[in-house]
Amino acid sequence: MGSYAIRRLVLAVPTLALTTIVIFLLIRLMPGDIVDAIVIELAAEGGGGADAVEESRALIERELGLDVPILTQYARWLGIAPRADGEVRGILQAHLGLSLRSRKPVVELIAPRLPVTIQLSLMSLAITYAVAVPIGIYAAVRQDTLGDYATRSFAILWLAVPAFWVATMVMVFPALWWGWSPPIFLIRFKEDPLGNIGMFLLPAFIMGLASSGGTMRSTRTWMLEVLRQDYIRTAWSKGLRERAVLVRHAFKNTLIPIVTALGIQLPLLIGGAVIVESIFQLPGMGQLLLSAILQRDYTVVSALLLISSIAVVLANVAADLAYGVVDPRIRYQ
Repeated sequence: MGSYAIRRLVLAVPTLALTTIVIFLLIRLMPGDIVDAIVIELAAEGGGGADAVEESRALIERELGLDVPILTQYARWLGIAPRADGEVRGILQAHLGLSLRSRKPVVELIAPRLPVTIQLSLMSLAITYAVAVPIGIYAAVRQDTLGDYATRSFAILWLAVPAFWVATMVMVFPALWWGWSPPIFLIRFKEDPLGNIGMFLLPAFIMGLASSGGTMRSTRTWMLEVLRQDYIRTAWSKGLRERAVLVRHAFKNTLIPIVTALGIQLPLLIGGAVIVESIFQLPGMGQLLLSAILQRDYTVVSALLLISSIAVVLANVAADLAYGVVDPRIRYQ
């Protein structure tokens, strides 16, 4: 398994290389320009004529490293070409660059926010599967009954209702009706574990339910397919109890597609936390990404998207490796 994991990671390198190109180019194609925004701010503060504006523009471009061709900018970001100061530092040297706005290292901006997003995503994922898998199995076992129709309606409801809308309603109406609102400051786990979990529970519950609808329907479909197999009929014919048939035979063979969905869903939850973090004022990567996009801070946006891409790759590799755990028949060469 170790050699297989290494091969998978090596094969992921071209994918990540292509991803860096896509990220770098798409961000530069966003409407608006950070240089224009900074020049307008400076002009509003100090005035000045057209010559002063153009001089300020040239100075800002040179300071931000945007006065060179785009290929040179990409090479500098990767860390394969020297910067204006002669140093070679980029993502290949584990240096994510400096924020174009604050001029602080991007690592310092991300480091305190990364645990917030990871905690929110993991709690959301736990709630998703704690709700979706048992209900999906129940719906499959009780196919075409009132319980099946009720659970399918529940799944469709959460597929139709966006998480950000539910989060907004939770923030607005309790405050209007009962004068209650979630805390707007971060409670660190090491300072107050119960307070920290309580703070994250509501947004994680909303995100978890929002993503449970699709998982619920998929689990039902996978379970129905397994229940129609000949070996399940044989297990029933042997007189085994329902619990033994479902847990020992049916559910084990449903785990592979569930693990596959798990590997895909975690990175999606990290990306989907952008709006929820902003609504609940959680200082995570999602909130930082939204702020960086609005400010056209290319370096921060590129770093966050790159981290999300790496998370997708690692999650898929972990899911592939988990196949051998849930199904002993799978052997890695």
